[in-house]
Amino acid sequence: MAANSSLRSSSIFLILILSSILSTGSSTCTFINYAFSIKEATIKDIKLAFERNQLSSRQLVEFYIGEIVRLNGLLKGVIEVNPDALLQADDADKERKYKVHGSLPDLHGIPILLKDNIATKDRLNTTAGSFALLGSVVPRDAGVVEKLRKAGAIILGKASLNEWANFRSVNAPSGFSPRGGQGKNPYVLSATPCGSSSGSAISVAANLETVSLGTETDGSLLCPASFNSVVGLKPTVGLTSRAGVIPITPRQDTIGREGAVVVDNLQLANVDIILNFTISGEAVSTLAEFKLSLNAYLKELVASPELTEKLGQDIFLAAEATNGIGAQEKAALSNLENLSKNGLEKLMRDYKLDALVTPRSDASPVYAIGGFPSIIVPAGYDSQGVPIGISFGGLKSSEPKLIEISYAFEQATKIRKPPSFKP
Repeated sequence: MAANSSLRSSSIFLILILSSILSTGSSTCTFINYAFSIKEATIKDIKLAFERNQLSSRQLVEFYIGEIVRLNGLLKGVIEVNPDALLQADDADKERKYKVHGSLPDLHGIPILLKDNIATKDRLNTTAGSFALLGSVVPRDAGVVEKLRKAGAIILGKASLNEWANFRSVNAPSGFSPRGGQGKNPYVLSATPCGSSSGSAISVAANLETVSLGTETDGSLLCPASFNSVVGLKPTVGLTSRAGVIPITPRQDTIGREGAVVVDNLQLANVDIILNFTISGEAVSTLAEFKLSLNAYLKELVASPELTEKLGQDIFLAAEATNGIGAQEKAALSNLENLSKNGLEKLMRDYKLDALVTPRSDASPVYAIGGFPSIIVPAGYDSQGVPIGISFGGLKSSEPKLIEISYAFEQATKIRKPPSFKP
């Protein structure tokens, strides 16, 4: 959920946060006895280093754990490190030694950080940043985690976030959770990191990790990706598994050709209504859906502590006051559907557009209410050094085109630079 809209959270999108899309990031740090420079490296760089025996998974995990120990006290991007991460790294190194080249899965030996609302059936907690769920036991891995394990990924740990994905209180500070503390923007520490996937973006930006998963709740990935100068991808709703993620609303839940048509002065119908969380109907529908979906999640837990937190939970209380999907909620849902059909869908088709290009995450509600995909990449820095992203969004299942366009922009500009840690 974006920092400038505490209640705006109509959907959860599991997304991928990267420091770059496919480019070879500029390596800036080499450690003693490491034949490969890890900082700013991409997954492609790391896999090539594995193949050339320049790097092992253990060295990679040790490096990231070292950086977490060094910087996390300041940045608060990571809630906890997987106590089994080094064991998983050793297993990956053994498999790489004895298996035929090319037979290993795509993410074999690659550490990945998960936002702390994505369930893992291991020694890590899944709490949405809240002490209320500390010690709860999930029944199984989230669907995306199961796939990550099959792809050979190492689960490095859990990233911090706005508590309950910023769906607890309208006054909650961006990037804060009781378990994780106050997340900091690694470029300008006094600037917002945005949220709710703050830790996922902070950690990748500061090279505490190369890749992470977060969740999108109408800006929850796109906004922190913009403010932390990383790439954030929010896929089409339904494209990825949503099982095992602490939910907001299942109605919009999902996991993270050349060139675009550029047309000036286009008018998106009812854009002022779409951007207003209350008038559009998002507030009414989301509160009711949150109560239903969260209760279903809690019911599946193998073990759960008592939810005893009482302070600053006005959104929780508003959701508790709802009573299912009644006439008011159905009317709100119908309005959201009409706003999407007569808004982005009509604009894109009438003008035969490839993508809608907007600054920062300003258009996130447009994509959220219709379940549309969007990708954001670094675009620059303001006069204080705070990052600014540019977003490319489109109709459902247009991810290949959006990735192609955003990759071309990234390669043409190469604007991203490592964080400066300014006060």
